[in-house]
Amino acid sequence: MAGTLYVVSTPIGNLADITLRAIETLKKVDLIAAEDTRHTKILLDKYGIKTSTTSYFEYNKLQKSDYLLKVLNEGRSVALVSDAGTPGISDPGYTIIKLCVDNNIHVIPIPGPSGIMTALAVSGKPTNKFTFVGFLSPKPIKRKNQLKALRDEERTLIIYESPHRIEKLLSDILEIFGDTQVVIARELTKKFEEVRREKVSEAIKHFKSKGVKGEFIVII
Repeated sequence: MAGTLYVVSTPIGNLADITLRAIETLKKVDLIAAEDTRHTKILLDKYGIKTSTTSYFEYNKLQKSDYLLKVLNEGRSVALVSDAGTPGISDPGYTIIKLCVDNNIHVIPIPGPSGIMTALAVSGKPTNKFTFVGFLSPKPIKRKNQLKALRDEERTLIIYESPHRIEKLLSDILEIFGDTQVVIARELTKKFEEVRREKVSEAIKHFKSKGVKGEFIVII
């Protein structure tokens, strides 16, 4: 019989946010497939987890997917983890999950932290209907077209962005949506956690005046 792929959510910042079930699963599986093994090692060391790891990231996912399928077909179990949060959400985990589904390999979710839900929960924006957009295109024209297509969306919009593009994204939002009220979250659950609720123009002014780090979640 084929093994099982466990999709394990890990902390988005504060290591204490891991679930007991996630720790138990990471200890019992035969292999952990991690987006960044060095990053994951910090978590594993914290909880005394000795399970072997292998890298599985965007640029080796095709080659590694074949290897992981081989491991699973040998009857061994694999835990899939991302750098933070739930695997498969804006990361390469989707590829191996889809392959397992297509090959009738059992996939079990081990739920836990999620950046999307954490930011939305404290945003003050409507939570009954929302759309997760993920990362928009890094290309200016394409990014603006993507935003234009979302302009008339009535649901709350959730967008991921990197620190070196946050100012460009906010400027595009100002141009296309007007000076609308946004929520910007970064470094959630970490020491320098920041959640700002303000107009786009105010956010642009703030982030221009200081260097910024960490992944951003922008909610419109």
